[in-house]
Amino acid sequence: MIERIREQRERLKRQLLAAQSADGSWNFCFESGPMTDAYYLLLLKVLGMEADGLQPALIERLLANQTDEGTWKTYPDESEGNVSATLEACLALFYTGAKDPSDPRMKRARQFLLEQSGSSRAGSLTKVTLSLFGHKQWGFRMRVPVEFFLMPRWSPIQFFDLVGYARVHVAPAILAADRRFSVQLPGKQEIDEWLPQAPSLPSDQALLPDGWSLEVTMREIRRQAALRRELHEKAVRWGRDFMLSRIEGDGTLYSYLSSTYLMIFALLSLGFPKHHPVVRRAMGGLASFACSTPTGTHIQEATSTVWDTALVLQSLGMAGLEQGSDTWQRGARFLLSMQQDRLGDWARDNPGVRPGGWGFSRSNTMNPDIDDTLASLSALSPLRGKGAEGEAWERGLAWLLSMQNDDGGWSAFEKNKDKRWLSLIPLKEGKQVWGDPSSADITGRVLRFLGEHVGWTIDRPEVRRAWSWLYHHQRLDGSWFGRWGIAYLYGTWAALTGLAAVGVPRHQPMIKKALKWLVSKQNEDGGWGESCKSDVKRTYIRLPRSTVVQTAWALDALISYHEQPTPVIERGMACLLSLLEQPNSWQWRYPVGAGLAGQFYATYHSYPLIWPLQTLTRYLEKWG
Repeated sequence: MIERIREQRERLKRQLLAAQSADGSWNFCFESGPMTDAYYLLLLKVLGMEADGLQPALIERLLANQTDEGTWKTYPDESEGNVSATLEACLALFYTGAKDPSDPRMKRARQFLLEQSGSSRAGSLTKVTLSLFGHKQWGFRMRVPVEFFLMPRWSPIQFFDLVGYARVHVAPAILAADRRFSVQLPGKQEIDEWLPQAPSLPSDQALLPDGWSLEVTMREIRRQAALRRELHEKAVRWGRDFMLSRIEGDGTLYSYLSSTYLMIFALLSLGFPKHHPVVRRAMGGLASFACSTPTGTHIQEATSTVWDTALVLQSLGMAGLEQGSDTWQRGARFLLSMQQDRLGDWARDNPGVRPGGWGFSRSNTMNPDIDDTLASLSALSPLRGKGAEGEAWERGLAWLLSMQNDDGGWSAFEKNKDKRWLSLIPLKEGKQVWGDPSSADITGRVLRFLGEHVGWTIDRPEVRRAWSWLYHHQRLDGSWFGRWGIAYLYGTWAALTGLAAVGVPRHQPMIKKALKWLVSKQNEDGGWGESCKSDVKRTYIRLPRSTVVQTAWALDALISYHEQPTPVIERGMACLLSLLEQPNSWQWRYPVGAGLAGQFYATYHSYPLIWPLQTLTRYLEKWG
């Protein structure tokens, strides 16, 4: 087996080395379901723009991903279909003229939606889209008074309690809803007749629960009739300026397609013409998100260039790539050029700290995150202590450490974004989306970085606080839930490898429980595979066959806590090697990235190369 492991490791290395771009980066596709393709097609129609062949290519992918039942899914084993994905794809195909509501497959899609209670089970973003196109009224549930923007910092409820990626979606939605804005496109009436009608909501079912201080404050403010209009317009201007000041160099809002999509509608509602430079630049930025997938051209929610480059460079370095090589030097220069040097919204709750983090996308200059920062620091760790580059590394480390939450864990984007009131928002997405609580996957990955690249152990107070957070958030069965991956395998892998790196011994009860849980989830084929349904149901749901990435994760965790290869590890390694020899199988493409439970899952095209390479390397380092 050792020879097979070496052969596969060399093959993965060759593939990654060949994929480097001229500027030193690695650009892999960050693939998701139909949402982003549908939104871009709808924007083209609303703005009356052409896209140089992009429109037919996106339509081709939408049609290719429609099931025989007429539905669309967000992951392959999703039962029947997904309400939001199906509604969004249908709207895009209808308005572009690619499909007619009378088409048999579209009729089957309608029947599916009828069985699912129309749009009532759709996500909030889909419901906003229906309102933007006049298919649904702007009900109370989807409206928040724009004065919410002006709530002061001392208020128990304020706009900046939301995490950054939520704020850039909520702000344009609030502005459009305030104007009750909608566009009327040709064919709307026919689509209205096709759309299944959802049960009507009670008229008093508002977004903000009764009794909230925000509602009380708003009523009090609006009693002051003389100030009402002035205050309202001030809030509108604030919301507009909030969006415009967070536009990146490529024209997108925070480097996300979905937030940029909403921003364009918000600007139209405020009177911006369709051909305004801000709008056109935003569309140009979105067009640059196009990538190739097995089923056709796709517009990504965001580009994953920084994330992929950091992980690839780290993986190649582990597998023997020399620091003096041209490949490593170019990759390192690219990553150093992506380190952020401007204060972003993260600084509001973390004042006095120098910028130094990294973001997910090439165009991201103001929204760093913990995971990309630790991945970049891991890749660049050979530069520590070496002149200006070493100083940049230390600045990144200082920023990372400053972002530890008061509860001892780390979250993805901002510090201490875990207000209790966020869990009371009566929308489908829940607290996980509006806030940014500490998570096992991020906390575990930070610990692994601190142990492997900084040399810290559980003797450090920062590490002990993180260890304590993981201890108190381990599930009774021994697993951890991972926020940004699927799901219990992801969280347990991150926690175990992090705890091992900082010296938490195997005889600790929490470790023994976690290892026992992980072994119990091994499939008959020897590997591991977890369904995206786990993310929805919040319980482990096994896939019938193992996936490349999840098998690599599980093996990596087991390797970190065993001194000799066990039968479980050997069976898992045999399965991983077999899977690596089937690069066109669904086990390579299964989405293991999580964004929005039940609505957004991602297939990282880099993952089937990166994570197996790291696992094979660690196996060889320990037992080769």
